[in-house]
Amino acid sequence: MVPAVKATQLTKRYGDFTAVNNLDLEIRPGECFGFLGPNGAGKSTTMKMIYGRTPITSGELQVLGLDTKTAMRTIKSRIGVIPQEDSLDPDFSVLENLLVYGRYFGLKGAPARQRAEELLAFVQLTEKAKTNVEALSGGMKRRLVIARALMNRPELLILDEPSTGLDPQARHLVWSRMRTLKAQGVTLLLTTHYMDEAAQLCDRLVIVDKGQVLALGTPQELMAQHAGAWALELRVAPEQHATVLQRAERVATAHEAIGDLLVIYLPGQAEAEGLTHELRSTGVPLQGYQARPTTLEDVFLRLAGRSLQEG
Repeated sequence: MVPAVKATQLTKRYGDFTAVNNLDLEIRPGECFGFLGPNGAGKSTTMKMIYGRTPITSGELQVLGLDTKTAMRTIKSRIGVIPQEDSLDPDFSVLENLLVYGRYFGLKGAPARQRAEELLAFVQLTEKAKTNVEALSGGMKRRLVIARALMNRPELLILDEPSTGLDPQARHLVWSRMRTLKAQGVTLLLTTHYMDEAAQLCDRLVIVDKGQVLALGTPQELMAQHAGAWALELRVAPEQHATVLQRAERVATAHEAIGDLLVIYLPGQAEAEGLTHELRSTGVPLQGYQARPTTLEDVFLRLAGRSLQEG
């Protein structure tokens, strides 16, 4: 089966700055694949190379089995792109934005209108069809961008932070529509800063930083490999950390210290509860504690770090 996207030693440089550094990646047809990473990690640059917004510096990049260096025009006819910015035409109504966009793919007349009306129903904007774009809320504009990207019935849909700025109801509507598209066989390529979004939607994902892959796998695999099933958060004075870690050594899979917060990763709930009981019964002065299942955010912070990064 031909990969939806295959990158080999993919590199992008801007002068002396390397945004993407020898990236090797293969995305399977029909899956939802996620890109996670801090600001400036190379996520959006990789997306832009895939949909032809920026040329690659070196390496190889194939999309839907086609070489991006020689077949970008054909690739663009078979993919849909939801960029971070809305880029809607403010001079047109909601319906007109779709009809005009459809012309780039040879869609005209009754077939174009039928497709546009189907998509407005799909994103729940039917009653806004004649409304000028400028009168829409931010969430409505985002849904319209999604509808526009689907006009050409793409085989691969690229979503660059699709739910940024949406309220919870709109986010869940977008998630629902993404699941529907995946069930229809569309390959989804997603970048997001929302860890719960990635955990909910992605079959597999990659965590990148400084243009390089830190980890690749399913959300469950990454949590198992880089953290554990459970996390025990302890508020304890830094001078007590060594004592706690000594007692946790036999069961802990990893740990992190952030000021007076000590996070110990464990194989399961029983180990978390047992360690908590042991610490309390032996008089370790805990200021507070919480045992919880690990999340994708734990993995992300362990791999990419907790320092704020600008980019």
